Amino acid sequence: MPDLIAPTAHLRDAWQEAHAEWGPGQHEDGFGLRPSDEVATPAGFAAWLARLTPPPDRSGATDHTCTYRWIIERGQVLGGIALRPEHDEQAHWAGHLGYGIRPSARRRGLATWAVRRMLAEARLLGRERLLVVCATDNVASARTIERCGGLFEGIGNTRSGPTRRYRIMLRG
Repeated sequence: MPDLIAPTAHLRDAWQEAHAEWGPGQHEDGFGLRPSDEVATPAGFAAWLARLTPPPDRSGATDHTCTYRWIIERGQVLGGIALRPEHDEQAHWAGHLGYGIRPSARRRGLATWAVRRMLAEARLLGRERLLVVCATDNVASARTIERCGGLFEGIGNTRSGPTRRYRIMLRG
């Protein structure tokens, strides 16, 4: 049975294995990985994790703007999913929810399972609706979004090219 967990250094080798499976230059949505992130060394990996999961302040609140989770099963990292805040600039073009499943773990329903879990987290945070996008040619992702309640709004042009835009209503 899979689980969603916060990114952790404990699974560095498993994450590196998943990262290698995508191959060079491949886009791994849901991990918050930027071109400037250096994740090959332990120090670089730790710096990347620190950016994704900043420590809470004295009140217990965190300053980060995105909730990241890894999809794991039996010690393997199968994918990642990110819930971006409502008014985040990236969310305007990339959506509030981004996810990716490593190639060898696809076609098992993991994306649908993970999206539904993150929708529950979004509801707990008081979110009312989410924008979710996918490339126009990504039929599997479009089906995942639709299975999770996504209502098609149209095609939009983004810095990543044309995307299918969906709204998922979380409240009434």
